[in-house]
Amino acid sequence: MTEELLRAPAEVKYAEELDWLESVDDAPKPFSWRLSPAMVRTFILGSERSDKLERDIAPKWFGDRTFVERSIVTLASDRGLLLIGDPGTGKSWLAELLAAAICRNSTLVVQGTAGTTEDHIKYSWNVSMVIAKGQSRESMIPSPIMTAMEGGVIGRFEELTRSTSDVQDALISILSEKYVSVPELDTDNIVFAKPGFSIIATANSRDRGVNDLSSALKRRFNFVRIPVVTNKKSEAEIVRFRTAELLRRHEIELEVPPTLLDILLQSFADLRAAAAAAGSDDEKLESALSTAEQIGVLEDAILHSQFFGDRTLRAQTLAASMVGSLVRRSPEDLSILNKFWHGVIEPRSKQEEGSPWEGFLEGGREAIATLS
Repeated sequence: MTEELLRAPAEVKYAEELDWLESVDDAPKPFSWRLSPAMVRTFILGSERSDKLERDIAPKWFGDRTFVERSIVTLASDRGLLLIGDPGTGKSWLAELLAAAICRNSTLVVQGTAGTTEDHIKYSWNVSMVIAKGQSRESMIPSPIMTAMEGGVIGRFEELTRSTSDVQDALISILSEKYVSVPELDTDNIVFAKPGFSIIATANSRDRGVNDLSSALKRRFNFVRIPVVTNKKSEAEIVRFRTAELLRRHEIELEVPPTLLDILLQSFADLRAAAAAAGSDDEKLESALSTAEQIGVLEDAILHSQFFGDRTLRAQTLAASMVGSLVRRSPEDLSILNKFWHGVIEPRSKQEEGSPWEGFLEGGREAIATLS
């Protein structure tokens, strides 16, 4: 089935693994959870020897286990969970994995935007049915959040701070009272949440000030801040994991040389250091320089090599993809990258003559010149 989907949700992609974990899980489970808290952690972070499982479970999210454990404990309580962090830190992926492991449904999602309304959180009406038969439960269209309430499962709210304050306020009664009133109906006009219902929301820390959360809503969420991955080993694991998925999905047989992966990781680390030392925002790239953006750069380079190259990933192609992905403001970002290439990449290529750094230097220069 997964081959027929452009992107299968986690509960479909890892269905066989989840079935097996559920079959061997005899630990107590909160509410109607499909897995125990410890097994949810194992599904997300991978198995260890101390788990004494008959098969290895590969990690799917790479980060400090305390973030995962606190998230699981929050969902086992009656509070909502808010994952907050910079773009590309894996908040949405962690939310999806948590929902998949806990209730085998990660698709009850509301996407927060300026156009999100209260109807997207509560309910709307099937106009044709209302005209024909009047307002009733049958003519009501429940939101993903209301569906999660009725099923006692996890509902997700992506980019909470992108939605307006009145939309955010609609969550307050849901999180505190655990029901939604339907005043248009005379009877059967309250939808109660069943045990197991909770909400996982995500928020971009760079959106602070767009639509700040009220103190009332903040009190109803436990905050888990997901930091940018700066550990090279962890970041390399994430990039390898995502790249392997990409190659499988596109059925591409192409090797990513370890030296090129090291160059990508080092370049992003140097750019982050330069951004941290910058005196103003004008001296920083608009890009968040996240692990997700590294994966995007590598994906672009792989696909370019597959379709327009000789199916060999080269340093020049990787550099061109990196410049093309990180330049979002012109001429500001171009100027920053030009200085970076001359001040950091060029000296490094001279120190390691004959290494892929030389090709990386040349590819980046050509890309910058093309965009200038």
